[in-house]
Amino acid sequence: MLVDAASLLRQAARGGWAVGAFNCNNMEILQAIIRAAEAENAPVIVQASQGAIKYAGLEYIAAMALYAARAARVPVAVHLDHGTSFEQVVRCLRAGFTSVMIDGSHLPLGDNIALTRRVVEVARPVGVSVEAELGRIGGAEDDISVEEREAFFTDPDEAAYFVRETQVDSLAVAIGTVHGRYKGTPRLDFERLRRIRALVDIPLVLHGSSGVPDDAIREAIVCGISKVNIDTDIRQAFVETLRRALAEAPDEIDPRKVLGPARDAATAVIRGKIRLFGSSGRAQDVREVAL
Repeated sequence: MLVDAASLLRQAARGGWAVGAFNCNNMEILQAIIRAAEAENAPVIVQASQGAIKYAGLEYIAAMALYAARAARVPVAVHLDHGTSFEQVVRCLRAGFTSVMIDGSHLPLGDNIALTRRVVEVARPVGVSVEAELGRIGGAEDDISVEEREAFFTDPDEAAYFVRETQVDSLAVAIGTVHGRYKGTPRLDFERLRRIRALVDIPLVLHGSSGVPDDAIREAIVCGISKVNIDTDIRQAFVETLRRALAEAPDEIDPRKVLGPARDAATAVIRGKIRLFGSSGRAQDVREVAL
């Protein structure tokens, strides 16, 4: 069942749980996302990142993800992750995505607002939800001071102003997570998240959630996170299982024999995340709202 992300996130925000947003890097991982969601009877968001689009091509990614979403027995949104330009967003709208993210977090506040507002103006009339980002989420854990680290965090007052000016559907906030593997244990600023939640009345998004301890994820959801992005944990399980399968059968030349176990490993990781986020068994809640 293909849906827009906003309907999923609004229901999650009301219910105090979060929707898992899982990055799709190939057919097997896409299948793993849908299999996990159906097994858990959970709504999910299938995301296409810049790397996935560059690797497979937008047409291939869109065709696979949209077919999988429409055929799924649970609500599925198809989302552009970290869109880099207005033009790319428009291409994804035309391809049939039901949700897009425009990432202007590297821009000055006024420019980020202008770019995000422009995307909202073209996406909303066609029923596509828009996610934006305020604050900077790093690419790796760095050895920087607390002051330097917090300089990249989302300012609660700016977040309230940003949402009022853009009318965006959801907001990715920077509270201490990073993309990729962590070098140490992430330290999330829950007090900052609570202040943002008190000032902003739209669903909040946590990027860079792979590797974050389960207790911290649960606390983030209690503090107001409604969408949790996962990529690295899936890729790690997939590739490590693939390596073992190749090592155990070095003469195997059938890709299905080694990719199948990797797909199963990814499915197991995603099912675990769905249960962690509290979205297991929530498909009917979203389905009733969407219909």
